[in-house]
Amino acid sequence: MEASLWRVFGGTRGGANRARLFRAVEETPRNTNRLATDLELDFKTVSHHQEVLLDANLVQRSGDHYGAVYLPSELARRHSETIDSVFEELGFDDR
Repeated sequence: MEASLWRVFGGTRGGANRARLFRAVEETPRNTNRLATDLELDFKTVSHHQEVLLDANLVQRSGDHYGAVYLPSELARRHSETIDSVFEELGFDDR
């Protein structure tokens, strides 16, 4: 799991935005539009990073289409300590 987290969050420039998105849905599940507004990111940017997080099974989608809400997956909840550790090492954690 740790290697996968490093790839998703530390392997590219987008890792910081993915970490912000992950923390945001961890705090309060939200749809793409709300995330874009709350994080001051472009809708397409948020949508792209959500797909990366979905592919990595770190978030799940509840609902369909525009109103779909994103929240942490069961896998992410089980590995929350590892996620916290990786974020801390990458300097992404502001908790």
